[in-house]
Amino acid sequence: MIMRDNLICDAHCDTVLDLAKKRRELAELSTSGHLDIPRLKRGKVDVQVFAAYIEKQYKPYRSLSRALQLIDCLLLELQKNNDKIELAASFSDIEKIVSSNKIAAILAIEGGEALEGKLYHLRNFYRLGVRILTLTWNQSNDIADGSAYPDSKRGLTYFGKQVVKEMNQLGMIIDVSHISPSGFWSVLKNSSQPIMASHSNCYQICPHRRNLKNEQIKAIAEKGGLICVTYVSDFLIRKKRKATMDDILTHIDYLVNLVGVDFVGLGSDFDGCRILPEGLEGADKVFTIGEKLTEKGYSREDVNKIMGKNFLRFFQQVTNRNEK
Repeated sequence: MIMRDNLICDAHCDTVLDLAKKRRELAELSTSGHLDIPRLKRGKVDVQVFAAYIEKQYKPYRSLSRALQLIDCLLLELQKNNDKIELAASFSDIEKIVSSNKIAAILAIEGGEALEGKLYHLRNFYRLGVRILTLTWNQSNDIADGSAYPDSKRGLTYFGKQVVKEMNQLGMIIDVSHISPSGFWSVLKNSSQPIMASHSNCYQICPHRRNLKNEQIKAIAEKGGLICVTYVSDFLIRKKRKATMDDILTHIDYLVNLVGVDFVGLGSDFDGCRILPEGLEGADKVFTIGEKLTEKGYSREDVNKIMGKNFLRFFQQVTNRNEK
């Protein structure tokens, strides 16, 4: 089965929270939030990662239960809309789903608290279809310290090292967005597989603790990983003005010039932030990034890589170990 070249993939959104709170349904075109099926279709998004984000009030003792609740919410929404969107747990699933003109939904968890210190929870999440785990959010957990602790020397804990090893064996994607620098370097040291930053930008352009420094960007690329540019205004610009599409392109340009086009993707963080750049107010506008890259002189092949082919290559490489 051959997929078309110009697929669009988004490596991170937090829409599941809005669904769980009954703010809207996935099938309905809404004027609230950033993402629903009609807007994904208008934006020409083919593959969307949905993260089950564990909110602060559920940490640490109710994290597992909350993660299961959010996963159940998304799976019910997918079941109701099976003619338009379907869960993808493998690369072959993505091929089948998008070839049927449906959106492929990939399940992620944002916050390793959901494991509650047990590897068997990780394995059970894998059995439910989870293929990406963001190891930490901003706080610390029993895997590592989050990005709120930039001076931490902790690195991965013993349990964190077990989690990385188990994810490598299962074929799960390790996401280092939100992790502390010491945790980041510890993951690089302990992972036998490439890693991803699902929604992070360039510290050199916007010195926010959530962004990646040059040496981190290079290390991800050298291992064959992926850096997905996010649309969160605070991670795009440091000036007190509204971010624009040009600011997103600036970060993409910087990454391409630093490590090459093969390691750059998109990770919107739709519904995980309040303010989006002008011209990219929701999922219905995502295709315009490709148009703007073309206007800047990027080749069709390079545009296709940034918009989706790099994510698909990376996803296939990390997760294919258990495909028959």
